[in-house]
Amino acid sequence: MIKSRKGQAPPVLERNEFHLEFRRSFSDPAFDSVQAEIAKIEQIAWNNYINGNKAPLTQKAGPGFADPDYDLSVEWKATRDQLIAAEARQKKSTTPSRVLLICGSARNDGSCPGEMSKTFRLVKIAAEILEANAIEVDILDLSLLTSSYDKHIHPCKGCVSTAMPLCHWPCSCYPNHGQRQTNDWMAEIYEKWVAAHGVIIITPVYWYQTPGVLKQMIDRLVCADGGNPDPTSTAGKNPEKAKELELKDWPYPKHLAGRTYGLVVHGDVAGIEGVRRGLSDWLDWTGLIDAGALARLDRFIGYYDSYAESHEALDRDSAIQDEVRNVAKCVANAVTQIREAHLLTPDAGLQRPRLK
Repeated sequence: MIKSRKGQAPPVLERNEFHLEFRRSFSDPAFDSVQAEIAKIEQIAWNNYINGNKAPLTQKAGPGFADPDYDLSVEWKATRDQLIAAEARQKKSTTPSRVLLICGSARNDGSCPGEMSKTFRLVKIAAEILEANAIEVDILDLSLLTSSYDKHIHPCKGCVSTAMPLCHWPCSCYPNHGQRQTNDWMAEIYEKWVAAHGVIIITPVYWYQTPGVLKQMIDRLVCADGGNPDPTSTAGKNPEKAKELELKDWPYPKHLAGRTYGLVVHGDVAGIEGVRRGLSDWLDWTGLIDAGALARLDRFIGYYDSYAESHEALDRDSAIQDEVRNVAKCVANAVTQIREAHLLTPDAGLQRPRLK
């Protein structure tokens, strides 16, 4: 058996260190009148932390799992059941076609910038085209991470690099109540991806890269590409069991394969082509099907113009508005063809010699 390498993790916090960390959330004088109550909550939180109380509510896994007697997180099981139901609806021929429209900008007028993003405006343009084609539109605005109370996409912990079966589908790293890693938005976002027949990502460029809000979601979707739908097979997060399972010829299932996608990447100075290529490569790798050359767009808006007038630059640029409409039309066409089994890729049916 391959042993896991150890020695990087820091020691657990001492009680006083925990106290200082915990109390930072209650430094507002408005909490002064309830200090005794906060102290009681702190003690409970300390007990959960020091005892590693990740999943306080569990239930037996039951039939269909490798270990029916394993105590599964109730929260994880609920998310998993929602994905199974969403997948069944998505595959049913009588359900309406559905496209997930993702706004990758971190800017909105409900947070510090005080103004909506150009990305969101482009999302609304695409939505109009999809709805005109009788397609249900689900808008995922990732800027809500910057303006909504206590909403999070917690970072990927990299379980897949220890062993693929340790990366569960959906992700079981969160919530972790003992570490106060809760309110994880990904439980809802996974369902949005599964329910969709097509996905369109519209994003700006931040320093030659995707915005952090978009990258957080992308990293947490690693479990969709080869992830393990049965945490009981690895006794939760047992790395040795996961390594053994992967070496037994793990199939690396692609849980989102067969959906179609479109991309719109925009910037004002540089980086648009690299971001578009990176997103295309990622989506191709996960088994999604591009909706054609016109569905993969990278464009500058107000090239080297002032930031202050960037919305005015978009107002004047009718060409990019029409190009975004074309992206939506391509995806609408591809969704119809996929659902009618008319869109076949040249590599359909081929066996990959390298599954990983």
